[in-house]
Amino acid sequence: MAENFTNVNQKATLRDSAAIRWIALLLLALGMFCAYIFMDILSPIKDLMQETRGWDSLAFGTMQGAETFLNVFVFFLIFAGIILDKMGVRFTAVLSGAVMLVGGIIKYYAISESFIGSGLETWFNNNLNYIPGFDELGVSPFYRGMPAAAKMAAVGFMIFGCGAEMAGITVSRGIVKWFKGRETALAMGSEMALARLGVATCMIFSPYFAKLGGQVEVSRSVAFGVVLLCIALIMFITYFFMDKKLDAQTGEAEEKDDPFKISDIGKILSSLGFWLVALLCVLYYSAIFPFQKYAVNMLQCNLSLTPADPNSFWGGETVTWVQYILMLVVAAASFTSNFMKKNKAMKYGLMALAVMALVVYCYMGYMRGTAETIFAVFPLLAVAITPILGSYVDHKGKAASMLMIGSILLVICHLTFAFILPMFKGSAVGGTVVAYVTILVLGASFSLVPAALWPSVPKLVDEKIIGSAYALIFWIQNIGLWLFPLLIGKVLNSTNPEGTAATDLNYTWALVMLACLGVAALLIGLYLKVVDKKKGLGLEEPNIKD
Repeated sequence: MAENFTNVNQKATLRDSAAIRWIALLLLALGMFCAYIFMDILSPIKDLMQETRGWDSLAFGTMQGAETFLNVFVFFLIFAGIILDKMGVRFTAVLSGAVMLVGGIIKYYAISESFIGSGLETWFNNNLNYIPGFDELGVSPFYRGMPAAAKMAAVGFMIFGCGAEMAGITVSRGIVKWFKGRETALAMGSEMALARLGVATCMIFSPYFAKLGGQVEVSRSVAFGVVLLCIALIMFITYFFMDKKLDAQTGEAEEKDDPFKISDIGKILSSLGFWLVALLCVLYYSAIFPFQKYAVNMLQCNLSLTPADPNSFWGGETVTWVQYILMLVVAAASFTSNFMKKNKAMKYGLMALAVMALVVYCYMGYMRGTAETIFAVFPLLAVAITPILGSYVDHKGKAASMLMIGSILLVICHLTFAFILPMFKGSAVGGTVVAYVTILVLGASFSLVPAALWPSVPKLVDEKIIGSAYALIFWIQNIGLWLFPLLIGKVLNSTNPEGTAATDLNYTWALVMLACLGVAALLIGLYLKVVDKKKGLGLEEPNIKD
């Protein structure tokens, strides 16, 4: 009997075990969780960067947009896709973690007190004021008069961005490898939900570390992010060994026998479905990720917030940890409730716990009177509905329809921020309620689109070149992620008088611009649904066939 048990186990692989493949997913998701925190580590302290480092909206936006500069203009993402297809998931995951860490360390040094007055500060002040070719095209990641710290931080952020986007395509490919033919959409949606809790973590803890001890020091926030990048690298190294064992069981070679060919890219680019998905991706994500970098400052400018007394409980350091624990309770309880279909009492009990914890969290955010704790609810509704959406796409399909719904919600939210939220500026309670509801709905939209978008890519291209296909989509997406932080900064500078305080900016036209991206994404989604029906791409079909 023991012999039979051994023989059965010899036929099974790690990915045949639900627990093991979800552990593999958790390692990848935790790595991206840490990356997402660092990606927006300065977003909730934009006002402090202006006050302590002299970065206006243009300097801030130019530095933030630099994250994707090398990916777009040096085509690093294309090379990353080739590396992924040639070297495999585990090698590329570790490489991406190491590149992110190097970039993070450079950015930390640029923002630290040690940089001020150094020889490097002098060099950056005197150089990189004119980049031949890029300046003429208007796409330079630097400009004359840009603070030296912002220039060097931009260099570090460029390097980090190469690693972060490489990690993004690697994680997507890794999920396909471990979950193909199983709950792919649920796995991808769950990974994104956990990773995007990093946004909430960043919003709460970046200001916490910057103001720790009552003394403002913005470099502490970046140091916190660098420590998390070390943890991300450890997660990817652990995944390396799991993935290696899987290949040993299956006999699959991590390195590909067929060399990469330019014709592979030609096959991808000849697909109309691929182009529509890529365009929808760049339009939608350009209205989300750049917005995140300015969202806290936008709330500061549109809400009548009264920060709590630093000597009270609401203004102290303990409340930060209490609020974060409540956030984790909301995320864990709401996410887990989706898997309690057979135990109705447990399901509704967890849902009730999540709702109560969310209400308490929101009340605490209001009492603290800080914009960053209000925006931190952004991913919470997404975490709650991700399993529902992922399971629906896996079993029922309708991915193209979900893309359209997500775009509609996006437009509604940005227009609400632009025109309705300012109407409540005199009402602290009314403005906070409008902000919370709109942010939660925007988070739901952010869950709808990725849960439908990324699992659709394997339906459009051959499995051998999925890595290159994801790389191309990410490259196209990165064009928007480079351009729109910069454009938002320019719009803010041009629509506000010079010298306007960091918390008194008018965001109306910047938000209208982002809403227009949502309208364009909706039109692309409509056309994609028509093409899918005509050409039978299978986007509306379920991932799991009965």
